[in-house]
Amino acid sequence: MTPVRSKVNYQIKMEQIISALPSDRVPVLFLHACCAPCSSYVLETLSRYFKIRLFFYNPNIFPEEEYRYRLSEVKRLIAELPLQNPVEVIDGDYFPEQFTELARGLENEPERGERCKRCIALRLRETVIQAANEGADFVTTTLSISPHKDAAFINEKGVELCNEYGAVWLYSDFKKKGGYLRSIELSKEYSLYRQDFCGCVYSKAARMREIEAQSSQNNPH
Repeated sequence: MTPVRSKVNYQIKMEQIISALPSDRVPVLFLHACCAPCSSYVLETLSRYFKIRLFFYNPNIFPEEEYRYRLSEVKRLIAELPLQNPVEVIDGDYFPEQFTELARGLENEPERGERCKRCIALRLRETVIQAANEGADFVTTTLSISPHKDAAFINEKGVELCNEYGAVWLYSDFKKKGGYLRSIELSKEYSLYRQDFCGCVYSKAARMREIEAQSSQNNPH
């Protein structure tokens, strides 16, 4: 029998870490981000407690025009959003062949499937390596704000990688306490581009199939 995974409230774990932060200095958080909408609430919340180095590393995003546009929206958001502590954007390398290779044979996997897990692991590994190299106090990702992402997998993988590379993981489940809804509000307030697919060519194709299916249901022959 497969053991049942006990449910962990990662939001509470994050709050416990924040409540124990030193009062004599502002710690540095190395934050992986995938897009402006997902970053909005996270930056609004965490910039109260941290100096943030936002790492845009997403070789899964396709095509390159989409990648560049998402990055530009992140930079615009940071320029316009009132933030309590400094936020610096770090452009990661864009080598989409890294994602293509790891996705080989998993092209038809659904979101949250094995392809998605490998993609998250790829992005987290590079983020943790960079955070460790820079000596950041903590590292985490905005990915848990999405209701389509597995927060347990994200946090478990983050802790595993931090143990491997000598960094400290900041637990999170940013969709909690209305975080996802707040990200939608901020996206509207700042007119952020909200993409309708995760990022990779396979998620885009799946989204197109959904749209076509909905169209067929609404317009039966």
